[in-house]
Amino acid sequence: MLIGELSHAVGVTSQTIRFYEREGLLPAPRRTANGYRTYDDSSVSRVLFIRGAQSAGLTLAEIGSVIDLRDVGRVPCTHVVALLGGKLDSVRARQAELRMLEAELERLVARSRILDPADCSDASVCHILGATQHEKRRD
Repeated sequence: MLIGELSHAVGVTSQTIRFYEREGLLPAPRRTANGYRTYDDSSVSRVLFIRGAQSAGLTLAEIGSVIDLRDVGRVPCTHVVALLGGKLDSVRARQAELRMLEAELERLVARSRILDPADCSDASVCHILGATQHEKRRD
């Protein structure tokens, strides 16, 4: 199949396919006499794998490491589990950060409801975001 047909079959642009080739994620295709790239069904499987791995949060470098293992005949499952476990840890850490940010934003919104805009001085820039003396001493 030609690059346009592959592109249509997997739902990505021709530019994306060329990018995957440049990055080494997709093997260089055979070329016809007139220079057109030709692909087989293994290219469809490979691009679908890349897209699925990206959906799981893997970077192109991580995807490449999985492909490299498979291409040398090794089963990459243990490596994939380690990568996914790392991604899950990162997501959980980010969720914890977001919960702390949510609490801080809730505190600031509550604070904004009790502060009078008329009391905001030029020196404080914004008294909603500025720390009170009591808050400064706690830190």
